[in-house]
Amino acid sequence: MKTLINIPKCTIVGAGPGDPDLLTLKAIKVLNNAGVILYDALVNPEILEHAPGAIKIFVGKRKGCHAYTQDQINELIVKFAKENGSVVRLKGGDPFVFGRGSEEKKYACAHGVEVEVIPGISSAISVPASVGIPVTKRHIAESFWIITGTTSGHKLSKDVTLAAKTSATVVILMGVSKLAQIVALYKKEAKAELPIAIVQNGTREDQKLVAGNIANIENLVKKYKIGTPAIIIIGEVVKECEAYKTGVNNTEIDKFIFQNLNYLNLPQTA
Repeated sequence: MKTLINIPKCTIVGAGPGDPDLLTLKAIKVLNNAGVILYDALVNPEILEHAPGAIKIFVGKRKGCHAYTQDQINELIVKFAKENGSVVRLKGGDPFVFGRGSEEKKYACAHGVEVEVIPGISSAISVPASVGIPVTKRHIAESFWIITGTTSGHKLSKDVTLAAKTSATVVILMGVSKLAQIVALYKKEAKAELPIAIVQNGTREDQKLVAGNIANIENLVKKYKIGTPAIIIIGEVVKECEAYKTGVNNTEIDKFIFQNLNYLNLPQTA
């Protein structure tokens, strides 16, 4: 008679960009049956309501504040998978887009834990779309780059330098703290008038959008107190955004608030 062997399992789940309604059906099914959930800082708390019976452990990392190191998170995945039979690792956006999901998968597999990955809607594409910015458009942007603004060495990715030389749409995650460097690179390429938008807390109720150009975006970010987490979108496609369109022909526009959408419309230079 064969003996069934229960292999411990980790399910790495993408929680989407922030709006709980953008969570996938498959993710909801996994959360409904979860016993233990290790979740990140960018996961909307409302999403955790899909797992009323689960033990929920916050393992998030934000700039300057880490609940656990990555090595400790890896160890927790293995620990709870083996102790409980399964564990859910819940990560913002898509776990394989600057989410270190592949690292966690590799570690878990190396320690005898089966891993399933449930993709999430990436903020890199969905957040621009939510404010009317397509990352590609015929005759305008034939490609797009998704770049981390801050590398593991806490420096701006060298890929931004390369991207600034192209006509591609550039989406930068975790880049607000490096905005001055990004602006300098684009100015060096004589692209001071290139449209740029920054979306804070994309798709959430407290979302804020600022739209300007390379020349004025730093001042506008300071003026309207745009913080993190935020996504930077650079390229001609930003002109598709209503916030940009409203002020594109004006040289001096004070703050304009779209009352129903929480958009901040920012001034454009002539």
